[in-house]
Amino acid sequence: MTAAASVLAVGGALAQGTVSVETLLKEMIDRDALARFPSPAYTCKQFSSYDRVSTEKGPSSWFGNADANQFIRVETTDGRTEFVMMDTEEQGPGAIVRFWMTFAGNNRGNGTLRIYLDGSDTPAIEGTAFGVLSGNEFVGAPLATSVSKLTPYGERGHDLYFPIPYGKSCKITYECKQVHKDNNGKLWPGDEVVYYNINYRTYSPQTRVITFAPGQLAQYKTLIDKVQDQMRNNYHNAVDMKLSSIDLGAELAPGASKSFEIKGSRAIRQLGLKLSADDRMQALRSTVLEIAFDGEQTVWVPIGDFMGIGYHQMDTNNWYVTAPDDGQMDAFWVMPFKSHCKITLHNLGEQPVGVAGQARYGSWRWDARSMHFGSDWHQYTKIDTKVKKGEPGNEGDSKDINYTTLKGKGVYVGDALAIFNTTNAWWGEGDEKVYVDGETFPSHFGTGSEDYYGYAWCSPSVFTDHPFIAQPVGRGSFEPTLSVNSRYRALDGIPFTKEIVFDMELWHWVQCKVNYAPTTFWYMMPGGKTLIEKDIKGVQEKVAIRKSDVTSEGLLTLEFESENLPVESKTGGIVDYQNGAEWSNGCQIYWREVEPGAKLTTQFRTGKGGIYDMTVLFTTARDYGVYNIYLNGVKIGSKIDLNNPQIKVKPIGFGNVELKSGVNTFTVEQVSAPKDFPKSVFGFDKLVFQE
Repeated sequence: MTAAASVLAVGGALAQGTVSVETLLKEMIDRDALARFPSPAYTCKQFSSYDRVSTEKGPSSWFGNADANQFIRVETTDGRTEFVMMDTEEQGPGAIVRFWMTFAGNNRGNGTLRIYLDGSDTPAIEGTAFGVLSGNEFVGAPLATSVSKLTPYGERGHDLYFPIPYGKSCKITYECKQVHKDNNGKLWPGDEVVYYNINYRTYSPQTRVITFAPGQLAQYKTLIDKVQDQMRNNYHNAVDMKLSSIDLGAELAPGASKSFEIKGSRAIRQLGLKLSADDRMQALRSTVLEIAFDGEQTVWVPIGDFMGIGYHQMDTNNWYVTAPDDGQMDAFWVMPFKSHCKITLHNLGEQPVGVAGQARYGSWRWDARSMHFGSDWHQYTKIDTKVKKGEPGNEGDSKDINYTTLKGKGVYVGDALAIFNTTNAWWGEGDEKVYVDGETFPSHFGTGSEDYYGYAWCSPSVFTDHPFIAQPVGRGSFEPTLSVNSRYRALDGIPFTKEIVFDMELWHWVQCKVNYAPTTFWYMMPGGKTLIEKDIKGVQEKVAIRKSDVTSEGLLTLEFESENLPVESKTGGIVDYQNGAEWSNGCQIYWREVEPGAKLTTQFRTGKGGIYDMTVLFTTARDYGVYNIYLNGVKIGSKIDLNNPQIKVKPIGFGNVELKSGVNTFTVEQVSAPKDFPKSVFGFDKLVFQE
């Protein structure tokens, strides 16, 4: 019997409802499984190193931020000190389905991680934390990997997605290289700072769960290799399926909508869209995807946010969504319906938008466990990051932001966040807090927004090469600009039978304003409701490109007098300086004897980069010609006509431009001289940039 046949034979022999490494791995790559309520049923909860002072809402301690080295207890075993991170002794059978850690200190990540199953004194898994979670001491990438590859290895988030089932209990410990004792006699890691989040399932006591054993890595090698390969390549199986399709093409005038219908018991398996507009960034936010399944509207989301890129056309590629730089966007969520589906595209913006796309769908066997797919979005526009006088809460505290509240029975399967930061300070210290079926204390309490999204240490580094987590843009970590984070769930989906409330702390280092827009993804049985209302005002809001789009507080204005700018190069003409009352400081740079095609490049230096609104105070006169304008080598103005009968200063705005930290260049190129002048003159007073 071949190895593959052996695996299939073992799988076929498992009793219905039995949980094992095999069934969990198959579930992970079975997209249909996510669209049916789990059987056997389970809960999903989390152990983490969240600050233990956070015990109840109300006091400032609810936002405690000492989220490191918080363990359940300390054990001494055979002379070694083990810090206990997880113990399910009294909870019954289950499985670890997502394990994240990061570290600081001299020996970060090189301590010993041990996973004990079913009360055994011998760990089923043992190795360095780095080696198990993101190295090759256990299963290797991408089920055990770290992000971002642009970040030094020790500063990354380390993510294990390989499922580890257990029949009775699970205990996880970490042994540091050094240990010290405080003044109260309590033991602490000596030279290491440890953060962790562990998501795990718990099944009913009657569920048969086959406990993981090291030999299963060899037993299920063929299946593991298949899962690894599909995850590594983010295999979107719908691409290779024979499916029907409906064209979603539309030309949408401002305020217009267009609907498309599919009938029968079907499931959408690929939804592809591409937008064309003069302002594509605004179109990605103001063009809304709405879907109603069997008469129940469950999807209402801006198209860019639905595709995990916010409102910035950029590359991302994961298990559920792909969006290359060419503008094509595809979602691969399985979206079943019993009899009818209605897809509506809304243009809620002020410009015409062209939509090209299609929905590809196939048959679906609707049964008692089938669920409708849902997604909602809203923006906290120009929200203060700290509680201010007159607002609920303690002045100066952080805030709990509601991502979504769902009523019904279903599974929470992911979210994305588009945040426009307005300072050079980190926005994401906030912890996720998830309440399931009326919990008064969250069963998921995290250690920071970046930890929730799988990376670490506020890193702005891009990563889009992981199946379940992504940061397609991260510059907003420490700059006044946009960041987009996403986390999609497979085995770590969170079932609920009555309701789920997902909150995230908005815990910024400083008091400022931000635009904070979460998108959530979920499945619910027919009749389920989201309490997030359609945020029409939010999608109509001008998307933030620069700081002044969100706040006028502390805006930075940069002004550069032309006569102070060093000339980097010129290809003709004579550079001089001209005095006169027309110009600030009584002077301007003066380029004369200029012929068509000649260029003049000047330099200026900035302390920090970013997006700014640019205005140039040009001089106009009868011997001034027509010019192209460049910033850092990029053309920002074409055929600017500066000819005028009298000498005047004329401000011309160039909108949003990007300045580099350090040296920038400003270049003018003559296109043509004025009539009756074989050569022309050029001059300008100053450059003005405002955040």
